[in-house]
Amino acid sequence: MLEAVFWGLVAASTLIVGATLAIALPWRRRMIGLGAGFGAGALISAVTLDLTRSAFEAADVPVVVIGLGAGALAFSAGNWALHRGGAVRHRKRSAGQQTGADPLGIVLGTVLDGIPESVVIGISLLAGEGVGLAFLAAVAISNLPEAISATTGLRRTGWSTRGILGLWAIVAVLSAAAAGAGYGLLAGAPAAIAATIQAFSAGAVLTMLADTMMPEAFDEAGAAVGLATVLGYAIGALLTLA
Repeated sequence: MLEAVFWGLVAASTLIVGATLAIALPWRRRMIGLGAGFGAGALISAVTLDLTRSAFEAADVPVVVIGLGAGALAFSAGNWALHRGGAVRHRKRSAGQQTGADPLGIVLGTVLDGIPESVVIGISLLAGEGVGLAFLAAVAISNLPEAISATTGLRRTGWSTRGILGLWAIVAVLSAAAAGAGYGLLAGAPAAIAATIQAFSAGAVLTMLADTMMPEAFDEAGAAVGLATVLGYAIGALLTLA
């Protein structure tokens, strides 16, 4: 379990790195959009070539389909609840577009993305083959533009450097705990259960990409984001299949 916690913390630590970069350096919206597109491509690669493939190998097709649907519904319901309560609007947008958003809502939105990803990191250790490098890299890469974008908005609302870094540190700890839970709670569980959790996480991540990350990356960087996404996918595929 400690190994799962460690790798979950490693993947989430790039949130703090991204926040630090946003505080220390000026970032153009186009740069953030291209980074988000690259991270989205890496996540798509990990989800399709790692997560869902492993789930289909371990369980029947209906089980995986149900898991995918449940993950998509869970993310959509959580995202709807956050928007309905006014807690967060366009939570991954940069520059002034996050002005007026509740900073706690931005963090909660990030947790909503990160928890299923971290659980998968824990699950990947259950097979005894070590952590999935491709998925770990994809999560770490996608966290960077997310943290840079959100931190830019938080600073514009008047949050201090200490407060911002403290918030991201909490998210990183929660992600590490989720990775440990994914390992500890599913140790010894039937393969079909682990496959369902993998499919659930894949559904949640894919819904997040389609709902927020990819549209907003296009808004920030325009048509060039497509090339960045394919590049991210290609590098993720090399990590998975090489």
